[in-house]
Amino acid sequence: MAMGLLGPSLEDLFMKSCRRKFSLKTVLMLGEQMINCIEFVHSQKILHRDIKPSNFVVGAGDGQNDKVYIVDFGLAKRFRDPDTGKHIPFVKKSGITGTARYVTLNLHQGCEPSRRDDLGSIGYVLLYFLRGKLPWQGINHRDKKKRKKRIGKRKAATSHQDLCKSFPKEFVQYLEYCDSLGFKDKPDYDHLRSLFRKAASRHQLDFDWQFDWLTPRQKRKRAPVSGSSSGKVESSTYESYESYEDSYSSSRSGARPESDRGHKKRRKR
Repeated sequence: MAMGLLGPSLEDLFMKSCRRKFSLKTVLMLGEQMINCIEFVHSQKILHRDIKPSNFVVGAGDGQNDKVYIVDFGLAKRFRDPDTGKHIPFVKKSGITGTARYVTLNLHQGCEPSRRDDLGSIGYVLLYFLRGKLPWQGINHRDKKKRKKRIGKRKAATSHQDLCKSFPKEFVQYLEYCDSLGFKDKPDYDHLRSLFRKAASRHQLDFDWQFDWLTPRQKRKRAPVSGSSSGKVESSTYESYESYEDSYSSSRSGARPESDRGHKKRRKR
């Protein structure tokens, strides 16, 4: 299997290059590219199931480090049977698939992961970038099961409004939309992308793909001639799951949500 050269992860850039601080503009642009990535993964009937900052990387070198790629499909799973096309069944189970810090409450409650949970985890990652730390970070216990249970309790006790306090309302809307999806629902990826665009427009931020980690020289080199933010940078999926072994560009399917709404238990304040 041939593997192309990729740059540092978003976690590395966040911790080292940007000193645990991403601007609102960078987070909004990241949100769009990360959704592009996961939309393509889902279009291949695959769930990633381990969304976290270290599993998103940028391209290597000048001209490529403004493009986001998704990697590490070690926990990935097909959500449709390749022969029948049927969606995997909803089941309850013990244990959590993925990284406890970023999984949704569905998984803490024993639900099988589905597309809604990949997207919900992206929401937690973006808020981690905005806040610098999530409220349930730092919870420790020698027993891993008890630690994960405590993390789940803290998540359930933290309202979306409290989690997104002092940030654009679109982040609350993003999380609420993910909560509203049923287990088999097909997400409206365009709607989620539009939330980030609306927030950027209201705060007069251009999607010019000049991320916080770019050097002043790189930013000058990429400055748009017309001053327009209409240019689109496509993110990509670096696939390593079963027969998918190449680098793909993410697609835009314009999906619309199906039926079968889900529910969550969360303390409201």
